[in-house]
Amino acid sequence: MTLVSFFSFLSKPLKILLINSSWRLPQPSFFLVGIPGLEESQHWITLPLGIFYLLALVGNVTILFIILMDPSLQQPMYLFLSMLAAIDLVLASSTAPKALAVLLVHAHEIVYTVCLIQMFFIHAFSSMESGVLVAMALDHYVAICHPLHHSTILHPGVIGCIGMAVLVRGLLVLIPFPILLQKLIFCQTTVIGHAYCEHMAIVKLACSETTVNRAYGLTVALLVIGLDVLAIGVSYAHILQAVLKVPGSEARLKAFSTCGSHVCVILVFYVPGIFSFLTHHFGHHVPHHVHVLLTQQIHQ
Repeated sequence: MTLVSFFSFLSKPLKILLINSSWRLPQPSFFLVGIPGLEESQHWITLPLGIFYLLALVGNVTILFIILMDPSLQQPMYLFLSMLAAIDLVLASSTAPKALAVLLVHAHEIVYTVCLIQMFFIHAFSSMESGVLVAMALDHYVAICHPLHHSTILHPGVIGCIGMAVLVRGLLVLIPFPILLQKLIFCQTTVIGHAYCEHMAIVKLACSETTVNRAYGLTVALLVIGLDVLAIGVSYAHILQAVLKVPGSEARLKAFSTCGSHVCVILVFYVPGIFSFLTHHFGHHVPHHVHVLLTQQIHQ
């Protein structure tokens, strides 16, 4: 047996031994790149990112304060809006501070456990935001298609149950993410090409089998995004049908203006999210900085 063939013979069991022993012991720290391809411009990117984060904080806190202090705003539309504001506060605070630290002071390292916590918050509260957008579409549907029964259908008890269902769904569906990630082995690079921790970005770093992680992530994305987009689409199809039957252009314009802002929020939320999902799975030729900037927009 030649020396080359001897080492070739040993390579496979040695690799298995390394994976099953020494690489399991220390949990790695991850290195957050920031925005790949735009390293020289990252200091300039911190300015708009910081402004957007500040606006998100001030705007959402203001919305919550106004709705809380004004009893006349204790209506379904504003209660759902307050849920959306609270979720946006958590999402922005889960990503922006670390992203700013990475881009501004080069604090690239993030501890493994903190990375998993950040990943869980990002995806769980994104799922909750999607659920609230469905609830807002339902509110518009009832308000336009069944205006006389709006207050009886969406009374405070029902709104509370919807909010609780959105919260529980977001938590239960995403709890398996960090649990499954704990089973992975990271024995090569721990460089994440983002300014924050994202599920698929972490999965791609593993050198152990990731089929279960990928399959569950794909299933969650298809179910959450697919079912929510379907529910919103059905609601607005009924709304459009009802509006077209309304006599008079002024009444139609009022109905469309009521739903216009919500449709804009839906597009801003889902289009970058779907783009990020497709890029992770199929878009290997998409510039990475485009992917990072768009996904960062979702969580602001």
